[in-house]
Amino acid sequence: MDISKNYLLSSSFTLICVRLWLKNFFLSAEFRSAIWKILAVVALPMISALAAQPRDELVFSGPPAVVSFPLIHMIETGALEDYVKSVRWETWTNPDQMRVAVLRGKADFAAMPSNVVANLYNRGAPVEWVTVSTWGILWMVSRSENLETLSDFRGEEIALPFRGDMPDLVFQAVAREAGLDPERDFRLRYVATPLDAVQLLLTRRVEHALLAEPAISILLERVNSGVARHLAPDLHRSVSLQEEWGRVFHREARMPQAGIAAIGKQSPTLRQAVHRAYTESLQWCLAHPEEAGQIVARHLKQVSPEAAARALEVSPMEALTAAEAEEELRFFYQVLQKANPAIVGGKMPPDDFFRGDVGDEEISGGEKRAREKG
Repeated sequence: MDISKNYLLSSSFTLICVRLWLKNFFLSAEFRSAIWKILAVVALPMISALAAQPRDELVFSGPPAVVSFPLIHMIETGALEDYVKSVRWETWTNPDQMRVAVLRGKADFAAMPSNVVANLYNRGAPVEWVTVSTWGILWMVSRSENLETLSDFRGEEIALPFRGDMPDLVFQAVAREAGLDPERDFRLRYVATPLDAVQLLLTRRVEHALLAEPAISILLERVNSGVARHLAPDLHRSVSLQEEWGRVFHREARMPQAGIAAIGKQSPTLRQAVHRAYTESLQWCLAHPEEAGQIVARHLKQVSPEAAARALEVSPMEALTAAEAEEELRFFYQVLQKANPAIVGGKMPPDDFFRGDVGDEEISGGEKRAREKG
């Protein structure tokens, strides 16, 4: 516990003791009340000021994906300087690393897939939604330019990272809704990371892969430069999984794929500040992709400035609270739960899961979106 917290506790305790002493001392009630008011006027502002002291450090964690880009911009610009003295960044490269960080309290705010937020919450982990921001960043990458739907990949070998996690979950759900059997109609080749799928494509060991941004932009950048241009010159961004999601489920072509969650007991004030800052940083990144790419590349060494900028240009991003995104989150969870209830922790999260207190009328993404539609 730091000095300010010790002082805060001791000051509060002293006030209580003084009040008890005054009550038992042989003074009139009016005189005791007057002394107490004077003490309160002098001491309480000091206690409030101490309580508002910035924390020493926060830890942000996330994958090398576009959902993390606004968090990195927040660190670079000191967006939370009124609330914390420093913010440290930690990259996770697979879902297991992320779960360990959450369960062991190694991060305060983390970018993570939406199904993981629900899964951890239902298992009793201390996680709360802050911002739902990533609305589908999955595409097939293929050597063929003529494939238009997932059905066109029937009988083909496809490299897929993170078996049983995102993006495999969405691929399985869309395929089944399209009347396909993922295990029989495709030859799925699961790999440990997106980088492994990229290497298989570059070395021509597979013809197709399902990837997320910015891995796709990184891959296509490599294909268009250097030795890779001669090894694998015919790779293309192919079928959009978010477009397929909208087509087979008869919905808007977007899904609440990922966002930001608070880990541990973070105050409502801090959660609101993170949501506001993330929303503003996201808006800045989308408006200035080249500059944002330079910032991102300083923290994510595997992402070039050009690939980061391109990923921002093609990715559907919008910052909403869980309450604003509730209908879309519930549908997303229902689809995943139908395939495997364990994916979201065995049940639909309770209503409280969607009832955060991070909204802000001035920057609410949901309100802005409603006005644009109207």
